[in-house]
Amino acid sequence: MIAYAQASTANLILTTGDITRCRTDAIVNAANAVMLGGGGVDGAIHRAAGPNLVQACRDIRPVEGKRCPPGEARITPGFRLSARWVIHTVGPIYRDEETSQPVLASAYRASLDLAREHGLRTVAFPAISCGVYGYPHEDAAEVALTTCQAHGHDLDEVRFVLFGEAMYTVWAGVAEELFG
Repeated sequence: MIAYAQASTANLILTTGDITRCRTDAIVNAANAVMLGGGGVDGAIHRAAGPNLVQACRDIRPVEGKRCPPGEARITPGFRLSARWVIHTVGPIYRDEETSQPVLASAYRASLDLAREHGLRTVAFPAISCGVYGYPHEDAAEVALTTCQAHGHDLDEVRFVLFGEAMYTVWAGVAEELFG
């Protein structure tokens, strides 16, 4: 685990593990736009939270078929999770840096905004868009870390729970370059 203390914003922490076991105020779900579960971290969060999470997601009114468009975020209770809340956000399917970077940054910002609006102090993120959405891991790490460093004010901790040592190594390298 690596922690980067920030004077005017949340402590940024990198770790490996299972995000569904985080004891933070909220965990962030790398969801799809319909928010009814899926593969990867989305499926794991839905399984761990139990069937009430799917119902809470169904209760969010879709707009043009999407409960959560890319770059936005929604919040539900955590149900059977250790975290009280789940913040669902949709990252971009990677096309190119110019198109995808603003959407990924917006997904992180929108999640942090929801955390602040609900008075939350600690949030755990996965590596949004780094699975089947194909975002290059180093580029995603830079977007995530710089966005959360710049917009994590009023939070005590922003934790990145990375799946596997390979992902952790990439993110730790980017964090070292950014924050020394």
